[in-house]
Amino acid sequence: MQKIPCVLMRGGTSRGPFFLSSDLPDDVAARDAMLISAMGSGHPLQIDGIGGGNPLTSKVAIVGRSARDDADVDYLFAQVNVDRALVDTAPNCGNMLAAVGPFAIEQGLITATDPETRLTIFNLNTGKRIEAIVRTPGGAVDYEGDTAIAGVPGTAAPVRMAFLDAAGSKTGRLLPTGSAADVIDGVEVTLFDMAVAAMLLDAGSLGKTGRETPAELDADRAFLQRLERLRQEAGRRMGLGDVSQMVIPKPILLGPPAGEGTITARYFMPHSCHTAVAITGAVCIASACCTPGTVAHRLARLPQPDADGRRRLVIEHPSGQTPVEIEQDPVTGIVTRAMVIRTARRLFDGFVHVRDQVA
Repeated sequence: MQKIPCVLMRGGTSRGPFFLSSDLPDDVAARDAMLISAMGSGHPLQIDGIGGGNPLTSKVAIVGRSARDDADVDYLFAQVNVDRALVDTAPNCGNMLAAVGPFAIEQGLITATDPETRLTIFNLNTGKRIEAIVRTPGGAVDYEGDTAIAGVPGTAAPVRMAFLDAAGSKTGRLLPTGSAADVIDGVEVTLFDMAVAAMLLDAGSLGKTGRETPAELDADRAFLQRLERLRQEAGRRMGLGDVSQMVIPKPILLGPPAGEGTITARYFMPHSCHTAVAITGAVCIASACCTPGTVAHRLARLPQPDADGRRRLVIEHPSGQTPVEIEQDPVTGIVTRAMVIRTARRLFDGFVHVRDQVA
C-alpha cells in the first residue's frame, strides 16, 4: 500500500479529503485512479475507502501555491462518483472552497495575519478567482464562532467568500445561448453560467411545487429521467457537448418563496437532490434572479438594492436559507461580485492508503 498525506475537512455542507497538489501524480489518469481508490468508489457505501457513500461526502480538494500574480493558491475540485469509478473536475464546489483558505494556511502555503487573513484562490476548474477571508487571531486559524449555516449542526467561525467576475465559468458567457429563456421539449428553461453552469426551470413546468423534500424528488424516477433528458439537451445547447458523464449543467427547480426569502430552490447534483444548496448554485440562482428575462427573475421576490447598490437575496432550500449578497454593474447590470458566508472545520489529518497497483 502507498500512503498519501491528506486532511479530512468539512467545507460548508460538504466533506472530503484535502491534498497538496505536490503529493499527487501530475498525470491526470494516475491521479484520478488514486482518488477513486482512496474514496472507495464503485461501491454504494464506498466501503473500501474514505468516501461517505453520498455525493456530498465524496468530494476532493487539491490545493497548491499559485504561480499567478493575481492569486495566492490554486484549487482544483474533484467530484468522485460514489457508484462508478469516475472523477469529474468540470465544476467548482463552493462549499469545499470554504475550507481551502484554512487548509492553505495550516499547511504553510501562505502566512496568516492577525486578526484575519485575506487570500485569493484561483479555481482551476472554472478559471475564476475567489477572495476568502479567514479568521486567524494571533496568526492561527480559529474554527470556533457563532455563525450558523443551514444544513450543518452547531456554529463555527465565519469564512467570507467573494466570487469575482464569475460569469461564464465553463462556457465563457453568462447566457450561453444568448437568450435569457429557451424552450426544450416544451419546457421553458434558462441556461445560465454564473459560478456554475446550470439549467434553471420553474418546478411547476414539471408538475412540482419546488417545496418537495429531496427524498420525494429522488423517489420519482419518471421525473428524474425527464429532468436528465432536459439536462443533456441543455448541455448540448450550452456548448458543453455530451454531458452524460459530467455533473454540469446542474438542474435547478425553482418556485416562488414559501417564506420571507427571495426564491425557493431544489438543486440537483445532477442525479439526486441536494439536501441544501451548493454555494456555486446559490450564487448562480441569486444572479439569475437579478437578470431580467430569466425564469428565476420571473419567480423571485426581488429586494431593492441598498444605498451602495447591493442586494441581499435569500435562497430557500430543504435545510433552510442561504443568503447571497449581489453587486451589479450600474450600467450593464452584470453581476460583478457575489458574497457568501460559510463555515469550515478540520476533522482529522494523517495518511490515506491506496493499493500499490493503483499508485
